Amino acid sequence: MNGTADTDPPAGSTAPSGLPGPVAFQLVLLRRMADHHPGLVEDALRTLRASRADMRDANRRWQARMHAPRARSGAWPYRALLGTPETVTTRRIGDLTCEALAWPVPLWPDLRFEVLTGTRGAVWNAWLVRAPGARAPDLRTTEDLTPWSCTVDEVARAFAPARPREGSAPTRWQLACTAPGPDGTPQDIVAEFTWGLYQRLTGSAPATPAGGRDLTPSP
Repeated sequence: MNGTADTDPPAGSTAPSGLPGPVAFQLVLLRRMADHHPGLVEDALRTLRASRADMRDANRRWQARMHAPRARSGAWPYRALLGTPETVTTRRIGDLTCEALAWPVPLWPDLRFEVLTGTRGAVWNAWLVRAPGARAPDLRTTEDLTPWSCTVDEVARAFAPARPREGSAPTRWQLACTAPGPDGTPQDIVAEFTWGLYQRLTGSAPATPAGGRDLTPSP
């Protein structure tokens, strides 16, 4: 189901910095990834025809928008920069019903930025996911885990069972799982993601971590 609110800003609306809203938002995504892969981020900045100063400014404005005392909540900050969602669908997760809003992100044409909203529009999650119909990577060993190549749910499916761990920032996630190494020997690994996109392996996972639930997506 496609749908938008009557108050949606037009697609491609301009951010306060003067950059088009979708460009400014992609800079926000990149700012969180720059600590891990500065080279990839530099390439992306050239693609967007933006500078590191633009990236820092876009992130500063985003943080100010999100934490302002009278900031509008829910999906509005995303709509304000990204405009009308490409799709709006109703989704069931267990016993709960949520709304999934998705926008294209030109830097990653096979991905979409997805925001899940629940009761009264509260945002449950916001991350990058594989676009409908786009081919997911074939993940067989740890060598297939290359930066920016896969999403949280793809790794969870490939190396089930996967267990979530706390990341180093609100937009970062970790998965502890077991995956074959280059020689086929099982390895306990911890994969780190930023905005749902794979960044790196951060270390070895304990074989039986305390707590943590299986994050393998339901079929």
